[in-house]
Amino acid sequence: MDADDSRAPKGSLRKFLEHLSGAGKAIGVLTSGGDAQGMNAAVRAVVRMGIYVGAKVYFIYEGYQGMVDGGSNIAEADWESVSSILQVEFESFNFLSPQNRARKKRLNIIIVAEGAIDTQNKPITSEKIKELVVTQLGYDTRVTILGHVQRGGTPSAFDRILASRMGVEAVIALLEATPDTPACVVSLNGNHAVRLPLMECVQMTQDVQKAMDERRFQDAVRLRGRSFAGNLNTYKRLAIKLPDDQIPKTNCNVAVINVGAPAAGMNAAVRSAVRVGIADGHRMLAIYDGFDGFAKGQIKEIGWTDVGGWTGQGGSILGTKRVLPGKYLDEIATQMRTHSINALLIIGGFEAYLGLLELSAAREKHEEFCVPMVMVPATVSNNVPGSDFSIGADTALNTITDTCDRIKQSASGTKRRVFIIETMGGYCGYLANMGGLAAGADAAYIFEEPFDIRDLQSNVEHLTEKMKTTIQRGLVLRNESCSENYTTDFIYQLYSEEGKGVFDCRKNVLGHMQQGGAPSPFDRNFGTKISARAMEWITAKLKEARGRGKKFTTDDSVCVLGISKRNVIFQPVAELKKQTDFEHRIPKEQWWLKLRPLMKILAKYKASYDVSDSGQLEHVQPWSV
Repeated sequence: MDADDSRAPKGSLRKFLEHLSGAGKAIGVLTSGGDAQGMNAAVRAVVRMGIYVGAKVYFIYEGYQGMVDGGSNIAEADWESVSSILQVEFESFNFLSPQNRARKKRLNIIIVAEGAIDTQNKPITSEKIKELVVTQLGYDTRVTILGHVQRGGTPSAFDRILASRMGVEAVIALLEATPDTPACVVSLNGNHAVRLPLMECVQMTQDVQKAMDERRFQDAVRLRGRSFAGNLNTYKRLAIKLPDDQIPKTNCNVAVINVGAPAAGMNAAVRSAVRVGIADGHRMLAIYDGFDGFAKGQIKEIGWTDVGGWTGQGGSILGTKRVLPGKYLDEIATQMRTHSINALLIIGGFEAYLGLLELSAAREKHEEFCVPMVMVPATVSNNVPGSDFSIGADTALNTITDTCDRIKQSASGTKRRVFIIETMGGYCGYLANMGGLAAGADAAYIFEEPFDIRDLQSNVEHLTEKMKTTIQRGLVLRNESCSENYTTDFIYQLYSEEGKGVFDCRKNVLGHMQQGGAPSPFDRNFGTKISARAMEWITAKLKEARGRGKKFTTDDSVCVLGISKRNVIFQPVAELKKQTDFEHRIPKEQWWLKLRPLMKILAKYKASYDVSDSGQLEHVQPWSV
């Protein structure tokens, strides 16, 4: 399935939200089951999108029982009633998707799911595991039951954005539905919103349980879906090392290097690459301090245990620099030859992308570069062509969202205050835009959408009207390079002057705190999985050339690995050149710009929202759930 399979067919008319009307319609939203962080963000999106399209929206309290009892359990929602629930979780919700029962075991930590069973369908309890460890290994062991701690807390940026996207998609699905349309579940496949028949999802869940009951565990894994099976397989490969005499050696040396600015999750990606490479029989080499260290020969073998505990470490343990290879091609080629490097994995941001282009262009002069080379995107800016996401961007978004939450909370006792927040990202507005969507911002200024003084004035007027309601605070995000003249200081001074007597203003530049900190669970998992996939690609390429002394000179041997809509794909860097705005270091087309109207709509602005990509009902498939 290619990356464009969800676009409207050629010749068809594009659909816009303004062509759909909710007039005369009513939408009920209820909560049911256990808590799940981010669900209030979905309620907020449903309520505000429903009101935006002219429908009436009703809260249904006490779950399905409240729907049956009616009366005071059903109350009409208004715009302001969901203004402060993005970062607060207090309702009960229930996802239809099955719980993850995959077991994890790492170092001296054993994680046991409450529903764990053995091959005979007998329960595996934490106390039984403790007893086994104590009696068989003699280790001092403690049991901690996390319980409902896992359901509480503040939702992550990812959960808020996902909930907002799915909430809006749910309203669109309702507006497009007829009495004959089957009930559906709104979900995300890769990075693409999909609608699946509710009864097929329920049937799939029941089929999984039936397979478990009948001890058909491989079928249960298959029914969980391709992602679940892939995650389980990757985990096993990284957690358990076979004895050396059981690993067939390839006699290939594969090098790993970090390039560019640090990004949380880089170390998880290196760990994954090293362990998958060793499991595939390669000798793994670590290059320290980027291309600068490469040219100086800062290269040494790295083993399985050397990367233990790297998953949760922030920054770059290997060291990373923005230096490009162009000035050091002779020296790097010498090091490639000295260390007999047969393949290269580059983990980094836009500098890594430029470096890969330079190495590819130097193949004619240096045959040492005629090896498989692949790049895994890792940058907080999320500006690498060829991928919707990059390692580190989620952690940065969480920092921005958490800071915005704290700043808004600081104003809880102060009426009529607007905050101006500057984010990083270079010319790429991903952090500002998605941070604004996650934090419930009133505006986000980005380079990709030019603005002028009239837009700024319109935003001030919008906030002035907002201060007349019960929501007497404002939040505005600004990308650091969105405008040469409309700087953060300028916008702060303009808002302060124009808002006199109505609201006061404060500013905050987040700076490099967005690059630091421990990686989020998303970045740890994303870095682990995408790096493992890159190593599998390298192994496949080296296998092709085994025993033939093949030189790799074709474009498809120098690739960027990324996620595009529903797929993980390798794209030749030569093909990505025409998709790149090199002056501003961003892709010419960026998927997240389609979500920009959502932030405006949820902030009570009028905006044109293209819903052409909103999907029709799809059938549930075990390998594409």
